[in-house]
Amino acid sequence: MEVNGYTIEPGANLTDADLEEADLTGALLTGVVLTGANLTGANLTGANLTGANLTGANLTGANLTGANLDRTNLEGADLAGANLEGADLRLAIADEKTIWPEGFDPVAAGVIFK
Repeated sequence: MEVNGYTIEPGANLTDADLEEADLTGALLTGVVLTGANLTGANLTGANLTGANLTGANLTGANLTGANLDRTNLEGADLAGANLEGADLRLAIADEKTIWPEGFDPVAAGVIFK
């Protein structure tokens, strides 16, 4: 899959990639390294991000409806305004720097804090 000039396949290294407003609906992104990536306003509806590294990624306003974030590293990620409805966050990893949408309870969603 090619998006915004980036080839995206499972396990790809997309550190600091600019994927702002990218349409990644239903994409298979298992194990992808998106450290520091800009995913502002991206559509990740139904995407499989199992085991992905989103450390320090900007997911402000991203649509993660029904996305699989199982075992995803979200340390320092900014999810302000993101839609996490129906997202699977079991065993996702976060820290005190992770920013969540207003009113979202990461502990109830199964997120593990370091």
